Amino acid sequence: MSEAQVIMIDGKDLPLHCPTNKTPAWNSHPRVFLDITETGEAKCPYCGAHYKLIPGTEPHGH
Repeated sequence: MSEAQVIMIDGKDLPLHCPTNKTPAWNSHPRVFLDITETGEAKCPYCGAHYKLIPGTEPHGH
């Protein structure tokens, strides 16, 4: 089994939820909000998508 692709997140994309608005509807699961601000990364418990905050990014609207 291959590891999920790392998805880089900018501060303007916060609060982070998976699936994102760019995810096709056919590939969707229940929306879950992920806290990425503490550690700089998060993994979706449903699909395993791995998100990382772009280094030096300032969280906006969070």
